[in-house]
Amino acid sequence: MAERLLLIEDDARLAQMVAQYLGQSGFQVDHAADGLGGLARLQATQGETPPDLVVLDLMLPDIDGLEVCRRIRALPGPAARTPIVMLTAKGDPMDRIIGLEIGADDYLPKPFEPRELLARIRAVLRRHGPGSHGAEAGQTMRFGSLEIDRDARTVTVGGRNCELTSYQFDLLTALAERAGRVLTRDQIMEAVRGRELDAFDRSIDVHMGRIRAAIEVDPKAPKRILTVRGVGYVFARQQD
Repeated sequence: MAERLLLIEDDARLAQMVAQYLGQSGFQVDHAADGLGGLARLQATQGETPPDLVVLDLMLPDIDGLEVCRRIRALPGPAARTPIVMLTAKGDPMDRIIGLEIGADDYLPKPFEPRELLARIRAVLRRHGPGSHGAEAGQTMRFGSLEIDRDARTVTVGGRNCELTSYQFDLLTALAERAGRVLTRDQIMEAVRGRELDAFDRSIDVHMGRIRAAIEVDPKAPKRILTVRGVGYVFARQQD
């Protein structure tokens, strides 16, 4: 069965081109011309299977893409966990950072090559899809009160559910699987099989901040994910 995408884009010409290209690549594409229309389509899936991924434009005529992203993450049920690839005009760094902070899984600045969008979509779906962690995918990792369930793709601390995007879950899992080892940003990105890390791209630091906010008692004094200055990050082997 073809994977289903929801494209929220007000530029009719661009939407038609993207939908046609992705359709030829094996995807079933539903299009909404504004933010409220896209949210309505997602809300209509309650009790059913939501789209496999949302491609979300930042600049929309009614409500902006950041607000759409916030509302998607606040939806009840599986729709809230739908992966989001955000399209950002001019590649504004602040737009990218805010988008990642509120739950987008990846971003792509306009103008873009359709092939790059396709690659980003496939990378996010691969990370989010079943079996993306290979033979160990059914196991639960426990570090003190922190539990990472690979099969259910959930994270809890002391029984409290931690809200993470699919990409953030994979980043946390990649670190936890290598507990005690210092990993560079490049090694972390390679471990989750995402896009290559640009030398000046600090988006991984934004994701780490979000993960810490979810799993640390005090994100400003983290005990689980530690920064190694000038190198990268290390997941603490011993935790409370």
